Amino acid sequence: MQLSKLKYIFILGCSLLIINEVKSQTTSLKLQSTAVPFMMISPDARSGGMGNLSLGMSAEANDIFGNTAKLPFLEERQGFLINYTPWLKDLGLSDVYLASAGYYKKLNDQSTINTSLRFFSLGNIDFTDESGSSTLPSQKPSEFSYDFGYSLLLNDKLSIGATLRYIHSQLVTGSFGASAINYKAGNTAAADVAVFYKQNSDLQGFHAGLLLSNMGGKISYSNETKNKYYIPANIGVGVGYLNKIDAENSLEFGVDVNRLMVPASPDNSDAESVNHYFTQSVINSYFNSFSAKYGMPFSESLKASVGLEYNYTNRFYLRGGYFMDNNKSLGNMQYFTLGTSFQYQQSKFNISYLVPSGGGITKNPLSNTLRFGSIFFF
Repeated sequence: MQLSKLKYIFILGCSLLIINEVKSQTTSLKLQSTAVPFMMISPDARSGGMGNLSLGMSAEANDIFGNTAKLPFLEERQGFLINYTPWLKDLGLSDVYLASAGYYKKLNDQSTINTSLRFFSLGNIDFTDESGSSTLPSQKPSEFSYDFGYSLLLNDKLSIGATLRYIHSQLVTGSFGASAINYKAGNTAAADVAVFYKQNSDLQGFHAGLLLSNMGGKISYSNETKNKYYIPANIGVGVGYLNKIDAENSLEFGVDVNRLMVPASPDNSDAESVNHYFTQSVINSYFNSFSAKYGMPFSESLKASVGLEYNYTNRFYLRGGYFMDNNKSLGNMQYFTLGTSFQYQQSKFNISYLVPSGGGITKNPLSNTLRFGSIFFF
């Protein structure tokens, strides 16, 4: 298969908008799909080494991409960080990647501000027919989000965080063929709300986190504004337990559970279902995502992460984790991850590796991929 076709399949499978309901002769499968799926990718190498675990674990600078309520608990007053994640590396693609950068600053002992940018490049896409002839002009689709957030310490155990987000998604632009549809970049705004609780002031013992993410408007990619598409609104809860073995060694365990708050895609043969899917308000879609009629079965809608982190003198870390997506219609994706990091003076370097797993449509896009991240404290 040509490399351009691999990229084209990736666009259709991972970034285009709505997947129709899949039917067999006797069984109908519900599917859940959204625009801007890159917002569901954990961009940092720390959580990437623990099966995407982060919500209830002890605070780290990369929490600006997740539970920002933890930022007031950081010891360093300010920091700048960057992360890089190759995508589909196993297929030989070099121009598909997720890059991110962020900055936080503690205004005082109770409050912190943060800002971050995520950029997802899908490379250069050549559209060809079966004979290899070009059918459309080449495109360079990309997506990005820009965040600004504020976090506040309510007391010595509880903190909250709020983030505003702008999302830009450019997949295909222009008018093609005889169609009167003009394709354009999609834009929308969203917000996150985060909560973090710790049992003790030194983080020894239990801690927990709650995150409502990507709560925002729908997005449109053309001048046909009737059918707008949902972004990946999500609710996640996490718990962690930190055991300080002695003055130099500690071990932390954690579990995260996440669920998309997006209704299942409609059956295109049912005009009433299609109309309801696109005309319901965003608020109603959140509640309908939990209903038996419009949502996914509860047992198939959960994603879970389990992981641990060993810490030696806050200078050297070892991590491991496991991720499980229980959605049968999307392949039951499961995989193990490994990670490590070390800190030298005012710089910290994170690396994670996703152990190869699955095959065919269930093959993880990050198999055999190293993720890199750096944090520079001031």
